[in-house]
Amino acid sequence: CRKDRRPWCSATGSGRVAAGNGERDEDMRIHIGCELTYAFSAPTPIIIILNVHHSRVSELERPDHLVTTPPVPVECYRDGFGNWCNRLVAPPGFFVLGTDTVIHDSGEPDEQDLNAIQHAVEHLPADTLEYLLGSRYCETERLSETAWGLFSGGQPGWARVQAICDYVHNHVTFGYEYGRPSKTAAETWSEGNGVCRDFTHLAITLCRCMNIPARYCTGYISDIGYPTAAPMDFAAWMEVYLGGRWWVFDPRNNQRRWGRILIARGRDAADVPLSLTFGDNMLKDFRVWTDEIDEYGNIIPPSSRSIQPTS
Repeated sequence: CRKDRRPWCSATGSGRVAAGNGERDEDMRIHIGCELTYAFSAPTPIIIILNVHHSRVSELERPDHLVTTPPVPVECYRDGFGNWCNRLVAPPGFFVLGTDTVIHDSGEPDEQDLNAIQHAVEHLPADTLEYLLGSRYCETERLSETAWGLFSGGQPGWARVQAICDYVHNHVTFGYEYGRPSKTAAETWSEGNGVCRDFTHLAITLCRCMNIPARYCTGYISDIGYPTAAPMDFAAWMEVYLGGRWWVFDPRNNQRRWGRILIARGRDAADVPLSLTFGDNMLKDFRVWTDEIDEYGNIIPPSSRSIQPTS
């Protein structure tokens, strides 16, 4: 997502690290939020999924309520995947909506277990089975033969998922110009390009083809420790079920990251659109922020951050 695209895609803390081990001696405070500006020609219903996932609500310093300008009534509900959703009717004219909060983060990179096993299908928990099936953007029937040809000879479990991420990361070229809302995993594979959600759809599909449950995630990935000139954006990654639990894998970046903040998860991007509008509209502006701040609320400049990327 960028401001010229529709959004489909997607405590204390001073930046110090403990000497020698690359781990922080205290939690980070991350200022996160977004602002979307629309133009509507008529009253238009919208569903919005922008709030931090309930699994991390206890780490928020203040609620990340959806705020609109002008103010309108907002009805909240949970969807079938447990994601927090907001529904409203936008008035004609310019309409601004967004969230803003501060979240505590451990500063630790994504967890990993190189020995996590792949479960036989008959031993998988029942609630993981839907994540083996094809879905709107993840056409397992079209890529099954390709997946087995590429990955059947490798070690099952963590190594197989990592091999899939390595393949997708190297096979697909990233670029906003390659993104489109209808793009599927099979099209990403054949075209060899896409945005982060396309990397994720392809990796999910290949995992499912290999009988590994995989689900789609959207949220914030901070650029803390990764100085970049690119504007901040929402991101997509996946979770896979190995060794009795779900694990984060990120085929777009293909490295462990910190400051990853989940908003929603589902079978693919069709289940977790950041905004879903039911009428004609134009997205005029789109901003996302995720900044590390000190105990006084000041942004810690990238040049002052001592934390370094982890492979």
